[in-house]
Amino acid sequence: MQNQPFVDAHVHFYDMQHPELIYGDWQLGVPHPMLGMKLQKLAERNYLAEDYIAETRAAHVTKAVHVQAAIGSKDPVKETEWLQAAADRTGYPHGIVAYADLRDSSVEKVLEGHCRYPNMRGIRDFSYGDYLAEPDFWRGFELMEKYNLVSSISAQWPDMVKLRDLAARFPNVQIVIDHTGAPQERTAEYFAKWREGMSTLAEADNIVCKISGLAMTDSDWTADSIRPYVLHCIEAFGPDRCIFATNWPVDWLWSSYDTVVNAYLEITAEFSDAERTAMFSGNSERLYRI
Repeated sequence: MQNQPFVDAHVHFYDMQHPELIYGDWQLGVPHPMLGMKLQKLAERNYLAEDYIAETRAAHVTKAVHVQAAIGSKDPVKETEWLQAAADRTGYPHGIVAYADLRDSSVEKVLEGHCRYPNMRGIRDFSYGDYLAEPDFWRGFELMEKYNLVSSISAQWPDMVKLRDLAARFPNVQIVIDHTGAPQERTAEYFAKWREGMSTLAEADNIVCKISGLAMTDSDWTADSIRPYVLHCIEAFGPDRCIFATNWPVDWLWSSYDTVVNAYLEITAEFSDAERTAMFSGNSERLYRI
């Protein structure tokens, strides 16, 4: 493990016994749309800020950003409240990306609730349908600028033109494409489509690429197998618009934390110290104001 300070831009903490939080994707008998029943292994334990701090001690983690996990909770602000209490107690997470349904006509009340907490920094809304191109989503999305929030969006290559156009419509909103554009297959044909889609996204100056989650669709991954994806992201977006993350503890299902971080370090070994510092810490600190 090299001594490279690391700001992890995508982590999840959870308490399966919390009386007001529901982790819908991890409930027994509920298959995840992409990962099936595998995620339910996570529900065998809780994963608190203290667990993350202990597990990442050797990886030179300096800060972390939590991305919403309590899918299905009646009041999404309760997760932000719980996370802020963890931050006040432990220092982690430094930034919170919360959930809100941006298509809901009363979403501004939810955003106001989230923003009562000092570590609130962004929104992730998986939404539904052809949402990137629909006015009711745009109406809620416009509030990202008003509340100075970062948008975290999960989009695959067929929707990347629409996401680029959304970014152009709202140039003052910072958008993060989650999990390296979520490549679903490991074939040359799919890679070519994904590569073109990511290059299209990079045309929008207000889109940042989060390099993470590559184990979810490549359980036998190695540094060499993910190298083309990582390097294309950096080539397309540039070192100043790429951030690294681990998707922990979801990617624990396939790896150790140190293995993921070491793979990123190995792949970026030829980049300058300044470029690596930007991608491993500086860009996330700036983006999330942490």
